[in-house]
Amino acid sequence: MRKLAWMTTALAAGLVFLAGPAARADVKPNPLFGDNCVLQQGTKVPVWGTADDGEEVKVSVAGQTGKATAKDGRWRVDLDALKAGGPHEMTIEGKNKLTLKNVLVGEVWIASGQSNMQWSVAQGENPKDVAAKSANPKIRLFTVKRQGAAKPADTVPVEPKAQLGVWLECGPETVMNFSAVAYHFARYLNKASDVPVGVINTNVGGTAAERWTRKDVLNKLPGFENAAGGDLYNAMIAPLVPYAMKGAIWYQGESNAGAAYKYQTLFSGMIKNWREDWKEDFPFLFVQLAPYWNGNSEATQYAELREAQLKTWQTVPKTAMAVITDHGDEKDIHPKPKEPVGERLALAAEAVAYGKKVVYSGPVFDKAEVKDGKVVLSFKHTGGGLDAKGGSLVGFTVCGEDGKFVKADAEIDGDRVVVSSKDVAKPAQVRYGWANYVAGLNLFNKEGLPATPFRTDDFPLTTDPKAPKAAPGK
Repeated sequence: MRKLAWMTTALAAGLVFLAGPAARADVKPNPLFGDNCVLQQGTKVPVWGTADDGEEVKVSVAGQTGKATAKDGRWRVDLDALKAGGPHEMTIEGKNKLTLKNVLVGEVWIASGQSNMQWSVAQGENPKDVAAKSANPKIRLFTVKRQGAAKPADTVPVEPKAQLGVWLECGPETVMNFSAVAYHFARYLNKASDVPVGVINTNVGGTAAERWTRKDVLNKLPGFENAAGGDLYNAMIAPLVPYAMKGAIWYQGESNAGAAYKYQTLFSGMIKNWREDWKEDFPFLFVQLAPYWNGNSEATQYAELREAQLKTWQTVPKTAMAVITDHGDEKDIHPKPKEPVGERLALAAEAVAYGKKVVYSGPVFDKAEVKDGKVVLSFKHTGGGLDAKGGSLVGFTVCGEDGKFVKADAEIDGDRVVVSSKDVAKPAQVRYGWANYVAGLNLFNKEGLPATPFRTDDFPLTTDPKAPKAAPGK
């Protein structure tokens, strides 16, 4: 019996000994903090992860050290503002010690949306040439795995072989599968600012904005009380909070084009949701939908969605919209030219995020005046002046009191456009580019930025369920 008791005690002790090291949780940073990562300059930088309860964690980088004590298995250190530069080493130390190498401090942006943001360099225009010129150690790329979740996740999956959940230096081997818009945005921004740029690429093709919005926020928006929300938000946005970043770029809307009348409410609510979670009114820059025929020359769903995007820009502070009417594709919802999209977003970032005095938008309709049988249109964002690129203006229509729009003549008069038609004696309303696809839209400013499509009327939208079946002008 004594021998048996001794053996039992020894066995128990051995099990405790064996279990001890495995039971202790090593200090771990969130996967967002790894080799090659970029930290946002000029603001508080939260660094967080997991450790044993009560364990003291020390984070050091760029001559600065912060400490925290783990509670409920979690820790967070808030570093003071860092200056752009590097590369640095970051050490994270508790009972164990980790060293993160090749860390830069600069500008961090989130790139999100659906397929046109997801569209990779390999799928874009001249991919081999783009990749061959892409090597730049000051640009870093991070891609979030595409998946949903029923509840907000703490971390994103790490799959190095698939280039997911890890920071990568930009170059031919890493850029081909990365978002083309996001890469060109980063390249242009780095060139303009000469500081490191990191982009977190989190997008899924074919997705509506509802799925990128937290469910409790979504359900408080008029018309979305019973909407499902938040799965992509839960898996692909929530784990990024509160990573310090400068702002977000967004390319989405195709999947909401059938409900443009609701999109402005939804889109504005989503932006507010993200800003509340980061506790910061960061710049939010987005792309207006490109022209696309969609099989129906009379369809206006895309025009109506573009209007909702325009209204969002005009009503939500610290936003901007990149217009790409000159880079659509009649038969392809995914136009290949992504470089001008990224460059225009970066131009908007220079103005909205960095306060530079640059012309970042093409002409935007301001007001209309009917005079002597013609409609005189005034614009904002005219830059160095209006320009009819390539010849006479096209894409304008006009209607009288009957609401029937017909093709119109239009010409530039200083910073105004004068519209008329021999078939409309008493013109009342004007539209420009008001269809899913209008070929050759050519109203620009002298800086080469295209005018956003617009209308002067307020007739009911075809995508509004409360609208009459035959709305005026449709």
